[in-house]
Amino acid sequence: MKPFILGLFFLYTIFLFYHVDGQSRKQGLSMAERVQQLTDMANKKSILKFNGNKFRDFVKAVPRNYSVVVMFTAMAPQRQCMVCRHASDEFTIVANSFRYSQAYSNKLFFAVVDFDEGSDVFQLMRLNTAPVFIHFPPKGKPKSQDTMDIQRIGFSAESIAKWITERTDIQIRLFRPPNYSGTAALVVLFALVAGFLYLRRNNLDFLYNKNMWATGALFFCFTMVSGQMWNHIRGPPFAHKNQQGQVAYIHGSSQGQFVLETYIVMVLNAAIVLGMILITESGGKGDPKKKKILAIAGVILVSVFFSLILSIFRSKTSGYPYSFLFK
Repeated sequence: MKPFILGLFFLYTIFLFYHVDGQSRKQGLSMAERVQQLTDMANKKSILKFNGNKFRDFVKAVPRNYSVVVMFTAMAPQRQCMVCRHASDEFTIVANSFRYSQAYSNKLFFAVVDFDEGSDVFQLMRLNTAPVFIHFPPKGKPKSQDTMDIQRIGFSAESIAKWITERTDIQIRLFRPPNYSGTAALVVLFALVAGFLYLRRNNLDFLYNKNMWATGALFFCFTMVSGQMWNHIRGPPFAHKNQQGQVAYIHGSSQGQFVLETYIVMVLNAAIVLGMILITESGGKGDPKKKKILAIAGVILVSVFFSLILSIFRSKTSGYPYSFLFK
């Protein structure tokens, strides 16, 4: 009986070995193999490009002893996501800074999933917008804090690095590439102004023209109030088409805006200021009939265009109760 029992035990051992080996193959790569492959890819490029299969193999697979920060984006030209491009530039700065820092290790990896290459991942994560930054911790599923709130803190490289530190305790010192475009533009502008003043050195009375300085100040105020600086930082689209194919000129949220929207707000503000100037001019000396016309025109301009800009504010801020002339 002993040889028979030993034979059964031997067959059972072989069966168990192949069964475990088959299960491990079904489960995919081991953790050590995943870490090695991720490290090899990260040594070649700081941001890894994942499709659906790679996302499941390296991000969703368990167990893990590393964190992955994934940017979900839509960089294809037909998507017209200017914000995605700016966010990608900032994300690249963080990833490159980590790769060349003393804190670099195989405990943190950076990856990107583009909608056109991994739409199934967007469906899996229930995402319907871009860009989105999500931290996948070594253990467990991502919590609400593992999704970066870009509406509140933005997506600058500094904000991304600080958020990663909060989630992983890994300090990333940023190294921004030098940008001399601003300095070059300032030098060119200074040279143009200096050359113009040199050519007009015998007639500089225009520098004392109050209307010229007032017009320049108004244009600067219109530019700042309308949100041109926000456009420069965030890079929003010119306009937007909804799912019905209709073009939207006004962003539906107070957290965003379109380029065309800033032009509309600038024109409305200019019309309001023009109306106030006409009202002011109507109080001076001159023909009473002309002053009456100026006053009426000024009141109409201020009332109509202030109502329009207030209506835009109502449409962007839900729950705002006040309106004037237009809902």
